[in-house]
Amino acid sequence: NAFRPILLLGNQNLIERTCKQTPFYDLCIWSLKSNPESRDASVKKLARIMVDSLKTKATETLDLIDELLQDGLALDPEMQKALTSCAERYNAIIRGDVPEINEALKTGDYKFAAKGANDAAIEANSCEIEFPTKSPLTDMNKVVHDVSVVTASIVKIIQTKFSF
Repeated sequence: NAFRPILLLGNQNLIERTCKQTPFYDLCIWSLKSNPESRDASVKKLARIMVDSLKTKATETLDLIDELLQDGLALDPEMQKALTSCAERYNAIIRGDVPEINEALKTGDYKFAAKGANDAAIEANSCEIEFPTKSPLTDMNKVVHDVSVVTASIVKIIQTKFSF
């Protein structure tokens, strides 16, 4: 068994080994394998791909929030207040957390990169609990949260690898 050759389809083996160390394996696999840049990527590049995915998912969520706010006539004041707060949270992810994570990955400050990804997860959860009744963003908040957690997990893999 130890001498059995490992078939590498691009970087499938690294992606699978990396994703097994995250709490959301299927989401991790899908996010990385759907990006052609992951084919020959290092673990650092896989982390950057997840940050890009986080930015995309957060932007999609903010776009939906903006749409819901524009349809304001149908919304009660509490719903508008929750959506406005969520817009601020998602702006913080897109304009604050994502650039900070990318910069920290560039400079090798993995602890700060993991903190930024965890902050994004907290922002998505905080958005969800803003709503007095059922949130219209539940599914998207969950995806942003989970992508953030996967990102933080991959950064922690790098952090462990480089902290001797």
